[in-house]
Amino acid sequence: MSTAMPHQDRSVDAEHSRPAGVDDTTVEALGELSEALETVHRARGHLYSAHQLVGGADLTLDRVVRLLREAGHDDIADRVEHELLGRNVLPGRWTFQIVEEFDDGYYTAFQDIERDARERLADGRRHIYEAEMKQRRRTHGMPGHEATPEA
Repeated sequence: MSTAMPHQDRSVDAEHSRPAGVDDTTVEALGELSEALETVHRARGHLYSAHQLVGGADLTLDRVVRLLREAGHDDIADRVEHELLGRNVLPGRWTFQIVEEFDDGYYTAFQDIERDARERLADGRRHIYEAEMKQRRRTHGMPGHEATPEA
């Protein structure tokens, strides 16, 4: 980023502007930390998807057991019912327990650290890197390139 750009013109708005004294490397580091957190948000969504998919599959097994019994395959129905239906996906855990452990541990710690870094290094401001990138990349005065919805 060019340091020749006037401080007030670096960002699209005051909410996303870098505080005085914050250097380019710090802004880049905070941007990368934010991007990493966004990736963890996506991973959390996939974990919830797995939770719902596995739960749905387990509920489908009720029908499987019934159909196998109707077809006279009691031995296989018994195996599905006793070995698979309601089985833990990890030792001692159903998926809701995995989701809760993830949320309460890694996910919460990651969010707390990202927030602490922003508060300590950039007055709590979010997306400074992206706001400055937007300001550099947009064509000023062109429709669809406004700095903010109000502009």
